[in-house]
Amino acid sequence: MTYFLQYNLYYYIGDKMKKILIILLIITILFINIKEPQCKTEELKGIFISYIELNKYLAEKDEQSSKKEILKMIQNIKKMNLNTIVLQVRSQQDAIYKSKIFPFSFYINKDEILDYDILEYFIEESHKKNLKLYVWVNPYRVRTNEDISTISNKNPVYKYINTDTLYINNGIYLNPSKEETNKLIIEGVKELLEYKIDGLLFDDYFYPDNNIDINDYNEYILNNPYIDKTTYNLQTVNILIKKVHEECKNKNIPFGISPDGNIENNYNKNYADVRSWLSSNEYIDFIIPQIYYGFYNSTKSYINTVKEWENLIKNNNIKFYIALAFYKVGREDNYAKEGKDEWIYNDNIIMKEIIISRNIKKYNGFVLFRYDNLFDYNTYTNNSIKEIENLKKIIN
Repeated sequence: MTYFLQYNLYYYIGDKMKKILIILLIITILFINIKEPQCKTEELKGIFISYIELNKYLAEKDEQSSKKEILKMIQNIKKMNLNTIVLQVRSQQDAIYKSKIFPFSFYINKDEILDYDILEYFIEESHKKNLKLYVWVNPYRVRTNEDISTISNKNPVYKYINTDTLYINNGIYLNPSKEETNKLIIEGVKELLEYKIDGLLFDDYFYPDNNIDINDYNEYILNNPYIDKTTYNLQTVNILIKKVHEECKNKNIPFGISPDGNIENNYNKNYADVRSWLSSNEYIDFIIPQIYYGFYNSTKSYINTVKEWENLIKNNNIKFYIALAFYKVGREDNYAKEGKDEWIYNDNIIMKEIIISRNIKKYNGFVLFRYDNLFDYNTYTNNSIKEIENLKKIIN
């Protein structure tokens, strides 16, 4: 592809020629009719709505006002010509729906006032606009801080306080090795599968660190002395993922995961066995790696990382969606080293990432992180409006 060549040449030429090639790249993308491979399915064009947005737009509002905010979000997404919402429905062992297991979201904190099911309303109104609605769950996280006082006695994890099922270290997490942890997560999944959702997603929060289940591991190796801790962690998560996939399959609901975009981080930090997941029918139906990198990121470049993920997909039935970092638009990318200013000096990165990805054989769509960065003017940088204009050119 012409633009692939241009990006590779960028690193080996002088400043004047770089400027020329950037101009040629833009011309290529905007004016040349690129022949894209025919996709077997419609491109997923999605956006994440997190608990941060839900807190911002729904907290301290009555039913009428909160419904108005939800409709506005849906209308904005539809107007942008996106076709899928990925909605965070359980971020910290709480729920934005009428759950029999989890307490109502303490970020919204309106369980005594709101007399309607937020998730149900999101689904109904999204489907009216021909938008798909995927629910997004954090399986193990309980809190982002160490304050156990925020865990009410209505929460099913309350009974695990002061036990090794609940782990407190830079946050509060359920212990992945415990049978009661898996049982709670599975029951929560079953509850969500009763809704008319279009998919279920777990994000990248698996093991917060390697010590969360050290006691369980030490007991395990008494009978399994040749299993190292990394293998144990990967197997522990795989047990849950396989069970969740079985439940979703029974309901004909696709199940997927949005792991760290850095493949090695999944094995060294999060213990997410993405290689196994992408080589089997037993774990997931789609993958949304968080490829939050620019083209000139000298730690992980976008094109190379996308190709790495594509090469991991051995099961061609698994859909390959890419999470893109709209939140970086106009901001310094501190981990990109020499490419740290790329998002500041360019206003068409997301557009180019999508166009290039469409020429990847196994690509099936993208999801933008996150809603506020596209639709709240208070979050905009100098590049936001132009980046959105460029994005609209290719998703109409």
